[in-house]
Amino acid sequence: MFRFLHAADIHLDSPLRGLESYEDAPVEEIRNATRRAFDNLIDLAIEESVDFVLIVGDLFDGDWKDFNTGLFFVNRMGRLNKARIPVYIVTGNHDAAASQITTSMALPDNVTLFSAKKPSSTCIETLGVLIHGQSYPTRVVMENIASQYPQNDPNYFNIGLLHTALNGREGHEPYAPCSLDDLRSKGYDYWALGHIHTREKVSQDPWIVFPGNIQGRHIRETGSKGATIVTVEDGLVRKVTHRELDVVRWILCRINLSSCETTEAVHEQIRSAIEDAALEADGKTLALRLSLEGHCSVHAQIVEHRTQWAEEIRGWAASLGNTWIEKIKFRTQRKARLEDMLGTDTPLSGLLQSIQNLQLDAETLLELVPEFTALKNKLPPELLSNEDYILGNDPEKLEIIRLEAQDLLIEKLLQHGESE
Repeated sequence: MFRFLHAADIHLDSPLRGLESYEDAPVEEIRNATRRAFDNLIDLAIEESVDFVLIVGDLFDGDWKDFNTGLFFVNRMGRLNKARIPVYIVTGNHDAAASQITTSMALPDNVTLFSAKKPSSTCIETLGVLIHGQSYPTRVVMENIASQYPQNDPNYFNIGLLHTALNGREGHEPYAPCSLDDLRSKGYDYWALGHIHTREKVSQDPWIVFPGNIQGRHIRETGSKGATIVTVEDGLVRKVTHRELDVVRWILCRINLSSCETTEAVHEQIRSAIEDAALEADGKTLALRLSLEGHCSVHAQIVEHRTQWAEEIRGWAASLGNTWIEKIKFRTQRKARLEDMLGTDTPLSGLLQSIQNLQLDAETLLELVPEFTALKNKLPPELLSNEDYILGNDPEKLEIIRLEAQDLLIEKLLQHGESE
């Protein structure tokens, strides 16, 4: 029996630019998260006494800012070397280059880096294991390099290392494309894949696994992150286990407020959702994005006082400790249908109809960008409390501000009509 640890997409020292612009962000904690998660990977390998470690691409995030990144990596490989744990690596599209890893500094004897020229194989005779792999020759690989991998050797347990998008995965470049049939045709016992940041068991016959990345780096990388421990006995995969390694947990929480009739009910539901997310983070630092949604009875209050709501929500999160609200999306809608209100023949309905039909297209708004500083001083503060409204030249953000301005004007008129 033997066990190995399969990891990918480390993105060591990923820069995570722009964090400073986020309110109350634990910048250093998040910026150091990839190193701390990598330390957890090393600790796991040693504590579990695995027989070897596989790292399947994107060990680094690009060109090193300085040599500290490489020194950190070599030091951690040295820890595994002392524990007599070999490491097998293929590079991926984000890695600086195979030459940078090999020529910038010497790797410990326990590290094997596969060639970028063509697929090659290395044997662990004591375990009866044959590992096949190829590093990326360039940052963009659009060829099916898996088709060039050698056939299995039936005298060994065969493992393939491949940094690939397979037949495509949303949110990822379609690098090293291939099909399941391509992989199965090689006759390997386990395919250790990388590149896709979400854990996925693609197949169990044979085992084909994306372990996901070991640390989420932004809100598009939510949930538990880690690596996979594989147990092999009598030449067969007996157990495949996900082990958490992340130190900062990113969670997107959608809160439907449709059932809330009062502000107190809204408060209670939001607080409850934040507490549930903190429990899900299991003691890790929580980076939480909230999306407030649904046809809500207190929509008008939320629209008019979004700054106050945002501050209160951030306060609730801060009181839990270790919880940071990355962003709050205000996406509620009014309870009553505007179409019903527009059906009456009154001056108010005429005004509402005019506002609803107001068209400030992206081109018109873009022409206003040079005067936007002056324009901001005339807009309600509620519209400027969210970074969505930093216009720049982004048509999507321009559409957001158009719709929100329209909605705020409608709510103001509705409130005025009710008071009259």
